[in-house]
Amino acid sequence: MDRIITLDEFIIKRQRDFPYATGELTSLLRDIGVAAKIINREVNKAGLVNILGVEGSSNVSGDDVQKLDIYANEKLIECLKNSGECAAIASEEDQDIVLLPGIESKEAKYLVAFDPLDGSSNIDVNVSVGTIFGIYRRQGDLNEEVTADDFLQKGDALVAAGYVLYGTSTILVYTTGRGVNGFTLDPSIGEFCLSHRDIKIPERGNYYSVNQGYYLKFDVEMRRYIDYCSDMNYRLRYIGSMVSDIHRIMFQGGIFLYPNTRKFPQGKLRLLYECNPMSMIVEQAGGKSVNCQLQRILDTELHELHQRSTIAVGSPAMVDDMVEFVQKYSAITAHPGKN
Repeated sequence: MDRIITLDEFIIKRQRDFPYATGELTSLLRDIGVAAKIINREVNKAGLVNILGVEGSSNVSGDDVQKLDIYANEKLIECLKNSGECAAIASEEDQDIVLLPGIESKEAKYLVAFDPLDGSSNIDVNVSVGTIFGIYRRQGDLNEEVTADDFLQKGDALVAAGYVLYGTSTILVYTTGRGVNGFTLDPSIGEFCLSHRDIKIPERGNYYSVNQGYYLKFDVEMRRYIDYCSDMNYRLRYIGSMVSDIHRIMFQGGIFLYPNTRKFPQGKLRLLYECNPMSMIVEQAGGKSVNCQLQRILDTELHELHQRSTIAVGSPAMVDDMVEFVQKYSAITAHPGKN
């Protein structure tokens, strides 16, 4: 029987993979692991206490705020204060960045952006939800106060990214740019244990994930690609939680689509909190991620904290197929006289 390797042990052993192998990023990842355990506990008992359901307000992105969103947001901030390695956080739930207090004799060199509870509206019906996080290294003078502009780095600048899926089992998946590994929470010992080493996304899959209820609101090229998926007998699977949908694709192959609609012409998902971290993970597993303008997600310029984006992400061959459809039918739309 293989020896159990905990998340903490794995992070410490892999510390040499980090561009700056001095232990700071190690501590930060462990802080996130602790927060994930606490959030998992509350997600699992949400139906038993008064934190289930809608809180009554909306976040900066206009989404209804769930009570567990607030709890998860607070716990992540609280845990990220522990090591003193994080200078500030940006959360989907907050209008502005949150500066974290420093610890004496330490220089906080990292910034963390996260969606504390992706798909939280699913809680009431006991469907999987998740946490998404991305870690950036601070640029410029560390003695100056962090501003929102410090977070406006391209996704290519991420030094680490990950997600936690709270499902039938709880799994934490992360990358530091040297492949992707997954850790399943063993509730009997309260530790994340290595369960999925060096995850590789299949070249193709039999799944496509899109909110097909918006089909008539998509551009013609996206409708044609979705028709192609149906003609190929790909299986439609859409949970309404980006973490859950992409987690399936990571192991079984497929493509996740969130195109623009008339209501959201720029797309709906947030680039900083959702698209960039998930794209880094998928690319590190061998997949691809682009927006509906066919630009690589991780090359996209950020201009504001809550910037929205379209996305097509998943198995590389399937993303390539989607790109071909967009190129073909966009040209026909723009030049109707040509075949």
